[in-house]
Amino acid sequence: MTAPATTRADDLFAGLPVAKPNSFAQWRALTGRIVWVMATKGELIIAVITPLVFTLGFYLPLKYVMQFRGIDYAQFVMPIIVLQTMSFTMMSNAQLAAFEAMTGLNMRMQTMPIGKMVPLLSRISAGLVRSITALVAAIGWGHLIGFRFVAGWGQAALFCGFSLAVGTVLAVGADWMGSLTKSPESLSQALTLPTLILGMLSCGFVPESGFPLWIRPFVRNQPISQFSFALRDMAAHGVTWQVFWVPLAWLVGLAVVFTPLAVAASVRRS
Repeated sequence: MTAPATTRADDLFAGLPVAKPNSFAQWRALTGRIVWVMATKGELIIAVITPLVFTLGFYLPLKYVMQFRGIDYAQFVMPIIVLQTMSFTMMSNAQLAAFEAMTGLNMRMQTMPIGKMVPLLSRISAGLVRSITALVAAIGWGHLIGFRFVAGWGQAALFCGFSLAVGTVLAVGADWMGSLTKSPESLSQALTLPTLILGMLSCGFVPESGFPLWIRPFVRNQPISQFSFALRDMAAHGVTWQVFWVPLAWLVGLAVVFTPLAVAASVRRS
């Protein structure tokens, strides 16, 4: 009796352990890859410099004007500086998602034994690292111009947690748009305009009384203004539920809308 001329494919791998894909290990590897790219390409340095640009650009032009109105402008303007910083994390996540969709990396990972939610979660986690870096830098630059957490450590922690939550929810929405468009350049342009409009037409830079009467309802009730109200109170005398529930409702509502859209866009096959 002679041995078979060919060996079955199953026998070639008989001595190897059975592969057991681990979604946590996959998430850790993909997140580490994105963070490493951010670190080596200078994105984290930009995350530190961007709040400085916002601090100088927003604080210096209006500092003395607001002093005449009896407003401590360092305390007043810091929330919008933080929110604008979070918006840059949103744009970075959008560009990353669009790049991965454009290059076919998403499709490639869908053919591999990788958890369906792992790519999306890794992008959001890497965006959170960027947000934390930018937030620490923003608070540091704000400290130099006189910003202080007057209400204590608890409110300071709430300030940081709420800021990061806003940045994360915006990043989720941006990931959804990036996964669909596959064009980092056009998406960046599309996100810049509404970010600037909502930022300028908010109570983050000037009080509501600084706007014409006909536009004040919009300025007062839009989400950027509501976020800035809550953050300003957290840094000053402490936010109350009467103030906090509106921006919290905005945040939860945006999360409820953006999350299923981002998940659907991330797992769909092109």
